[in-house]
Amino acid sequence: MTGVPMIDGKTLLIAHLGYPTESFTAPMIYNPYFEKAGVNAVVMPLGVQAEAYPEVLRALLSLTNFHGALITMPHKVTTLGLVDEASPTARIAGACNALRKEADGRLRGDMFDGEGFLRGLQRRGRAVAGARALVVGCGGVGSAIAASLARAGAAALSLYDVKTAAAEALAGRLRQHYPALAVGTGNPDPAGHDIVVNATPLGMGAEDPLPLDAGRLDPAAVVGEVVLSREVTPLLAAARARGCDTQVGTDMLFEMIPAYLEFFGFPAATAEELRQVARLAS
Repeated sequence: MTGVPMIDGKTLLIAHLGYPTESFTAPMIYNPYFEKAGVNAVVMPLGVQAEAYPEVLRALLSLTNFHGALITMPHKVTTLGLVDEASPTARIAGACNALRKEADGRLRGDMFDGEGFLRGLQRRGRAVAGARALVVGCGGVGSAIAASLARAGAAALSLYDVKTAAAEALAGRLRQHYPALAVGTGNPDPAGHDIVVNATPLGMGAEDPLPLDAGRLDPAAVVGEVVLSREVTPLLAAARARGCDTQVGTDMLFEMIPAYLEFFGFPAATAEELRQVARLAS
């Protein structure tokens, strides 16, 4: 193991900002990787409630060794309004889950939930270009996934959310950035879709209802989850029974971290390398 001191006078700080912090897993993935790769940086969880967040972020910017931050709930949407520059994906998602302090002090924001999901599909050899995709749940994660699928060349996106306005607003942002993309809203029917995404919390509990009619899934489709607390959700179990390929929520988590590392300018890693060094509680 190469190794560097986990914290010393030259350590770059990556803040992990959110509330509450008890469920944060990023420090147990990034920090073992930094130690193995000889990167003198540390991911530090910092519990910040919503009302204090803008002031805390301004204070962090004054730190000379502040390199950037991972952003989680409830601050993703707020962050978009606090950065100086945001990627198209972040603008479509209406949220940021990462920010980087540039040399001139400006803040650049991006959103990698969708990139993680996309890389998971690509690792499975699933073609996104020309595909028809259904995204159920149009909050921050669902919006980011939809944006990444659009960027990768999906031919058509169907969007559904119990809050109709959320799906319509996301559709409008997608059409603005990708005018050639066919976007529909209001129907969670998975039939005829090559890629089906559950971006809702449904599935965290074993008794949760399915977010869509699994009996309408095309057996050739790939069905993906964003739920991290359960490896196989009821939807994924039903999809597998239909013969579908599936992608679990933790795949998205580990696949997005290489994109984060690139964003922060750190050495690249594969999802497999990160899984090998992660020190997640069993």
